[in-house]
Amino acid sequence: MTSAPGQAEQAERDDIAALAKGGRANVFGFLLRLAARIPFLFIAGRLYGASVLGRFAYAVLVIEFAAQLATFGLKRGLAEQLAREDSRHQSHIVADAMTLCLIGSVATAGLLMLFPAAMFPNSGLNGLDRLLPLIVIAIALTDVALAACAYQYNIAASVHARSIVEPWTISIASLGFFFYSARDGLILSYVTAMLAAMLAALWPLLRHYGLPRGWRPHPGRLWHIAVRNLPLAAADAIEWGTRRLDLAILGLFATPSVVGIYYVAQQVASLPQKLKTSFEPILGPVITRNLKTRNYQVIARQVSQVGFWIVAAQLGVALALGIPGEAVMGLVGPGFVAGTGALACLLAAEVMAAPSVVSEAALVYLARLRNLSLSVATIALQALLTLGMILGGRQLGFPEMVVAAMPAAALALALTCSSIVKSWLLGRLLGTRIAIWRASLIVCGLAVTIVGTVLTLLPPHYEWVELLLGIPAMLLIYCAIVWKVAFRPADRTLFRKRKGASATDGLIGKA
Repeated sequence: MTSAPGQAEQAERDDIAALAKGGRANVFGFLLRLAARIPFLFIAGRLYGASVLGRFAYAVLVIEFAAQLATFGLKRGLAEQLAREDSRHQSHIVADAMTLCLIGSVATAGLLMLFPAAMFPNSGLNGLDRLLPLIVIAIALTDVALAACAYQYNIAASVHARSIVEPWTISIASLGFFFYSARDGLILSYVTAMLAAMLAALWPLLRHYGLPRGWRPHPGRLWHIAVRNLPLAAADAIEWGTRRLDLAILGLFATPSVVGIYYVAQQVASLPQKLKTSFEPILGPVITRNLKTRNYQVIARQVSQVGFWIVAAQLGVALALGIPGEAVMGLVGPGFVAGTGALACLLAAEVMAAPSVVSEAALVYLARLRNLSLSVATIALQALLTLGMILGGRQLGFPEMVVAAMPAAALALALTCSSIVKSWLLGRLLGTRIAIWRASLIVCGLAVTIVGTVLTLLPPHYEWVELLLGIPAMLLIYCAIVWKVAFRPADRTLFRKRKGASATDGLIGKA
């Protein structure tokens, strides 16, 4: 008969294995998304140009913020709801969440339709621009549907919808719609991609939960869910906002072409961020299950483990994309090379943000209001730094693209402060230190930096060598050094497929 401590140890090993397998599935999705994102940026930069791309970027910024608000924090709160309520059928809980999301998305879409200038502050309305906010409904429903799938450990649904269907649809559609309208093609392709992603998310949702037979919407129950999730919704909106506030403020001071260049840098830098989201869908359900039994030490180890995996992966990708930054930005178009400084700062910001994001995955359940307060302080600090640096740079007469890189630098500073404080708070609540960063990672980073710097010394007409050979070489060298120097036996679980996997593991990766 297995002892209670033995069962607890086995449960922890199962959780780590589940996190590793879910992460592997979504890291593969990251590579697919990378392969699809590059054609889109190439088409957008070369065919549409920086000005059209900048107008598109600001509209998408506002649309996605509205969709973020419309989810009512259910992207993470749904896991807690499903884990907490044992008396109701899970399909009914999901139906409540989808209904609340639908109400929120209709409300936010309606507001944007009344005030469309919020999406296009530096340009007039064209064609069907006023109807663009309707896509908020599809984006929000997709997010909640994928959160429900993640509770069943189905990470493949997120990979399929977000890393295959969405990016490849927008890449192909942007090329096709260019011949229909060089002015509206990007927006039309975005709408097409979001609708396709929604359909790709709803299918696995129905497979897992089925139709909610016997369910009836209840205003009081929906109101209770909305109120309970308000702190989580605010934290989600602020965490999302910290990644977009820089572009939002820049759009108020800069021309659409400068915004377009910055947007490309932001899109490239967001690729390492997807590595963080690789673990996010599976980390929430694992944490909520351990919170029910108050396994605080286990949660601390899980957060530290996942945090290290994310930082290690993000650091390697950031170096591989940042060192040959001019070649990467030049791939989109010669005029985009000016955004290399912004790209470097944004990549650094993503690496520094990882401890904050992973710690928040537990803080949203342990200390919602304190986490919310820290998130508000972070975005306030970012806003002050961004405004101060932009106004100061313009006053000192810095070049336009140097000023345009300052929001990225402000973001990096604000996220570094957030990571330090949130990791400390989580460690205090759990009664143990959250150990994410390791000195061995710095050694690995320095080694790759030396190799990459040598490659950048090649003549300008050999930039293709940096892209085709340099980036893979840097990644391979980094992975080899990390494996030998930084990884411990527990870290290698990420790359090890267990024998005799549990039934829980088998759920991960099912489409």
